[in-house]
Amino acid sequence: MAMFESLSDRLSLSLRKVSGKAHLSEDNIQESLREVRMALLEADVALPVVKDFIDHVRNRAVGVEIKRSLNPGQQFLKIVQQELEAVMGSGNEELNLAVAPPAVILMAGLQGAGKTTSVAKLARYLKERHKKKVMVVSADVYRPAAIKQLETLAADVGAHFFPSSAEQKPLDIAANAVAAARKAFADVLIVDTAGRLHIDGELMEEIKALHGALKPVETLFVVDAMIGQDAVNTARVFNDTLPLTGIILTKADGDARGGAALSVRHVTGKPIKFLGIGEKTDALEPFHPERIASRILGMGDMLSLIEDMERKVDKEKADKLANKVKTGKNFDLEDLRDQLQQMKNIGGLGSMLEKLPGMGNMAQMAEQSNVTSQFGRMEAIINSMTPKERKNPDILNGSRKRRITQGSGTNIQDLNRLLKQHKQMAKVMKKMKGKGMANMMRGLNANMPQGGFPGGGMPPGGFKF
Repeated sequence: MAMFESLSDRLSLSLRKVSGKAHLSEDNIQESLREVRMALLEADVALPVVKDFIDHVRNRAVGVEIKRSLNPGQQFLKIVQQELEAVMGSGNEELNLAVAPPAVILMAGLQGAGKTTSVAKLARYLKERHKKKVMVVSADVYRPAAIKQLETLAADVGAHFFPSSAEQKPLDIAANAVAAARKAFADVLIVDTAGRLHIDGELMEEIKALHGALKPVETLFVVDAMIGQDAVNTARVFNDTLPLTGIILTKADGDARGGAALSVRHVTGKPIKFLGIGEKTDALEPFHPERIASRILGMGDMLSLIEDMERKVDKEKADKLANKVKTGKNFDLEDLRDQLQQMKNIGGLGSMLEKLPGMGNMAQMAEQSNVTSQFGRMEAIINSMTPKERKNPDILNGSRKRRITQGSGTNIQDLNRLLKQHKQMAKVMKKMKGKGMANMMRGLNANMPQGGFPGGGMPPGGFKF
């Protein structure tokens, strides 16, 4: 996750120095804490948050916990991880929807924070993962474009859209939407509200009145992680005005420094419930402090990776490939395309690698060498082939190759590289007939050429595909 990269780099570097030590003195603990403090400040974490965090770690580190530990260095790392989790919250706090339907969710935040997109993302999340019937409505009467945008997004995610217009009053829209949600037997009604470019009294009075009329079960503050320290200040003002129940931190995939995620919970006392990590409507993830802390410290996030795989991998296609491996049947280009699509579904190679322990740097290298776009190129080449060519690439002659490269916007070198890669993989698959997955992975590592994706750009040593 781009948002935590620089913080993760700095922290893991300073903690690596201390985690291998058999003995910790007050001096080397102080030195590590100084580096941790600098890393947090540079990541835009609010000063009071940094001070409290360092005090807590210091009190625990120079106390009994370290002295009694068999491995003081690792114990210090564990303390830092636990305190990071504590700053961000004790665990994922789910939405409280256990009320008579419709459960009303009010979305608040400044203009440009990604409120309207977050409404659609949340609607999709509730529909797909919690099987809820969701209705959405916009009370943003100042921006007709926002109402239109929500209508389009609602159609995309399969949520019911309750129409509103700039001529109406926000309170009337809200009352009508609740009545319509009841009539339609909707489980959840999500209300988008007006945002301003900055906080003003009028905005706050309007949203307070809406809150009073709707009595929402959840009032979520949507804030852009990219605005750093300002995110904390706006969160504080909204929290003083409204009884917030949680926070959605958007644009967490952007080039933010991660400080907002560590500060906003501490300052408001309200949990971050979701992270927005991309433009697409499925790019909303529940916020798990323990998993984020693990990723910040370079320890990966296996639980999220497993959940991604369970949710996004096509089980039928995976079983088909496993069956081919077991029986020794030909691994053709359609199988390779299926694997590339599966990888894309779970966010690409970089997204997978950053969730594996100790692979954060490899994830960055994968992104820099643009492996995901290379996967796209491979897929485009395979799509330009006929079904017969995909099943039997040996029939590809000069004229067929020209047609395929012209159709996919690639060149002959790209195609030849793909064919070579596929041949290597097919050979490995054949060797693995009847053997288990562990043997298969060993075989892949031993037989794959170093760094052979189209475009050639690979991390040192290449990914063993």
